[in-house]
Amino acid sequence: MDSDGQVTGDAAVVYEEFFVPALFAEWAPRVATLARIARGSRVLDVACGTGVLAREAARLAGAGAVVGLDVNPGMLAVARRIEPGIDWRTGRAEELPFDSGSFDVVVSQFGLMFFADQTRALDEMWRVLRPGGTLVTAVWARLEDTPGYAKMVELLRRLFGSDIADELRAPFSLGEPSVLRAVFDKSAVTTPRVETVAGTARFASIADWVRTDIRGWTLADKLDDDQFRVLAREAEIALAEFRHEGGVTFASPAHLVLSTKP
Repeated sequence: MDSDGQVTGDAAVVYEEFFVPALFAEWAPRVATLARIARGSRVLDVACGTGVLAREAARLAGAGAVVGLDVNPGMLAVARRIEPGIDWRTGRAEELPFDSGSFDVVVSQFGLMFFADQTRALDEMWRVLRPGGTLVTAVWARLEDTPGYAKMVELLRRLFGSDIADELRAPFSLGEPSVLRAVFDKSAVTTPRVETVAGTARFASIADWVRTDIRGWTLADKLDDDQFRVLAREAEIALAEFRHEGGVTFASPAHLVLSTKP
């Protein structure tokens, strides 16, 4: 499994329109609250994507107090269109282009799993955080605890093989708490506290779910139109248990990790 979680520019638009409300929007207020973001707090959002968490931070701290950093120019282009008042920067988590102690709060929502060097990324986030500041990271819990995606991964494996299925396994690579704690134990971050929080994925339909996962994710350039049609047809049968009146829902828990810098 070697997905870096990166998407194309077109996929970034789908990501914002469908993935954000379906999966990520409910987590931004939770992360911001746990991080104790207040008016005037200097905030860095690492791996900000299209900016759902940075926008929540800006609502609490003020847009001019927030920096959103991502390695993906397509994501940042969407983020800038939505909220031009935030300082959007291109950069890698492993080499943050900021002085030590520059921020009161550092947050990273569902990015840690994809960093090439997770320990170095945590060290960098810790470095740019001021003494007394807070670091909050969010990662998805285990695939086994996220039944919709467990079934989706199995469907992809059955139809297209393990390499394609593993692209969708990647977001859950730190879902085992012992694995997540081991990453933090190797880093400079002190006394991390891990809390597992229930969440719910919500899509309008199975068709929307499939379109979002394929067209708004790294599989956008790995499945051709014919394969996409096969998947869409098979998904209506294989994922029917998650269809309810009003749409598609399934449990989607996450681990939130909080640490305060001495």
